[in-house]
Amino acid sequence: MNIPNSLTITRVGLIPLLVLVFYWPFEHHRLLAASIFALAAITDWLDGYLARKLGQLTRFGAFLDPVADKLMVTVALVLLVEQQASLLFTLAACVIIGRELVMSALREWMAEQGQSGSVAVSRAGKVKTFVQMLAIFFLLALNPVQSPQWALDSAQLLIFAAAVLALYSLYYYMKSASRALVKDKK
Repeated sequence: MNIPNSLTITRVGLIPLLVLVFYWPFEHHRLLAASIFALAAITDWLDGYLARKLGQLTRFGAFLDPVADKLMVTVALVLLVEQQASLLFTLAACVIIGRELVMSALREWMAEQGQSGSVAVSRAGKVKTFVQMLAIFFLLALNPVQSPQWALDSAQLLIFAAAVLALYSLYYYMKSASRALVKDKK
């Protein structure tokens, strides 16, 4: 067990805490839930940075890191879908979660084809992740009843932007993998 893998495991452990705090009705629980999500997002960046910097890349970390990211984002979006009760928000969340599922399958399939480099993380994917994490943080922190409408609207605009970026980055990755996807086995 190394530091990067410990951070990834910590991120997975933060998921039930996020759910508990989100629903636990005490003052500032939403801000604490957003802080837990922010901590998880920071560990996502930090574990990868440390793994590369310290030369501690492991198969376990390569497996668990993307799973931890997808679990945290998916759980947070499910919590927010219930709270938002909006068709457009639900569609945006479905696009983001659906993109993550497709990307997981695509990366696994491309790795089996020996072409994982063609679906390596791109700038578009990094921008999507940043906007998505920022949107989720604000949506978790803002109280839908007490927060100013402009703040709520801005946070929702960010999640819609993240959904558009998710579609764009998915298109980019699918285009990069298109030769392998349409190539018939002989």
